[in-house]
Amino acid sequence: MAFADTILPYLRAQEESNVKNRTLLSYPLIVSIITTICIHYCFKGQTIFQSTRSSLFGTVCVMKAQWVKLFEMMSIQSVNKPDVVVVTSFQPLAGGGGGETLDFSLADALNQEFLHTRTNEKVELQHLNDRFASYIEKVRFLEQQNATLVVEIERLRGREPTRIADLYEEEMRDLRRQVEALTNQRSRAEVERDNLGEDLDKLKLRLQEEILQREDAENNLAAFRADVDAATLARLDLERRIETLQEEIAFLKKIHEEEIREMQSQMQETQVQIQMDMSKPDLTAALRDIRAQYEGIAAKNISEAEEWYKSKVTDLNQAVNKNNEALKQAKMETMEFRHQLQSYTCEIDSLKGTNESLMRQMREMEERHGREAGGFQDTISRLEAEIANMKDEMARHLREYQDLLNVKMALDVEIATYRKLLEGEESRISLPIQNYSTMTFRETSPEHHHRVAESHSKKSVLIKTIETRDGEVVSESTQHQQDIM
Repeated sequence: MAFADTILPYLRAQEESNVKNRTLLSYPLIVSIITTICIHYCFKGQTIFQSTRSSLFGTVCVMKAQWVKLFEMMSIQSVNKPDVVVVTSFQPLAGGGGGETLDFSLADALNQEFLHTRTNEKVELQHLNDRFASYIEKVRFLEQQNATLVVEIERLRGREPTRIADLYEEEMRDLRRQVEALTNQRSRAEVERDNLGEDLDKLKLRLQEEILQREDAENNLAAFRADVDAATLARLDLERRIETLQEEIAFLKKIHEEEIREMQSQMQETQVQIQMDMSKPDLTAALRDIRAQYEGIAAKNISEAEEWYKSKVTDLNQAVNKNNEALKQAKMETMEFRHQLQSYTCEIDSLKGTNESLMRQMREMEERHGREAGGFQDTISRLEAEIANMKDEMARHLREYQDLLNVKMALDVEIATYRKLLEGEESRISLPIQNYSTMTFRETSPEHHHRVAESHSKKSVLIKTIETRDGEVVSESTQHQQDIM
């Protein structure tokens, strides 16, 4: 329903009624009626800026023209009271025949002021309509933004924190598993290092024992060499003694043979002399006996010397063989000890290399573990910072939502107040308008204006307090308050 179709019939009816009754409808009442109907249609979803604004402008122009015609045809007497216009005489617009005449003596004086007032009120009315329409649009925009923020807050509250918390917990579990795995690897590496250290200590002890045994073998070898040298010297001495004895035996044989020859020659000389002089006793048997005796003694001495020499040579050979066997055994043991020492040296070198590689791996593992732990700590700090930022953002959204909710509640309260005022105005307008057949004078006193102002300055305010903590509603209270404007 168009705005002009609503307001024009009513204004025209009032105009005809006032013309017939020689009264004039007050301009503030007309403005109040137009404002009330505009607000009523704005609350019902109709806007003045589209189809109604042109109708309102046309209506105001028509009213302005009619009022100009009325003031040109009427004599107006001004009374120093607010909102009072007195018509002293009236002549109908239709039918210019006889009747009463109009006094235009004061019309020219008030016409310019009235037109200026009408123009200002028109501009003010348009400005108020624009403000009210922008206010309604702002309310709708804030409601839409409020709904959007509510949806976003619900989404952030219902999904994002849970998902981020799950991701954070999952990543923390992965990091804990990695830390546990690295700790286990480090423990195993430490155990292997300790075991290798124990093996190295055992090998060092064994090496010390082998070194001591080698020194003992070398000392024994030196002693055996000394014994061999002593046995060699003794053998050489015995050989020299044997040679000496052989030479002595040969010399004794030679001497013995010479003695025998001398004795034989002496015996022959003696035998000749005996034959010549006298018959002497037979010495051949005695010499034979002496020779046999000396030969037995010499053979006995030779056999004893040979037996002693043979026994000494046998003992020396046995000692030499024994010393040679001991020397061979010592050489074999030395070679074996040398091979064992070389193998132990190689094994120690390999163990040292293994230990160094393990130590290097352990240091690298510790450095990598430190870097990974630092990276994990940085990741944890970054995630905690992101969580803190998201919490701050959520708190900021909640504060904005609370502010918007407070604004919305205040707007709801104000809209409810406007609705009540409009309903009261509509009920007041819907009352039957009294038609006065006679000229009416109304005087208002300052006390009456003060009471009316007090009656219209009271406003009921609904205060709703919502207390939130960490994004959750803790308490909610509602309070009615009467404010005096």
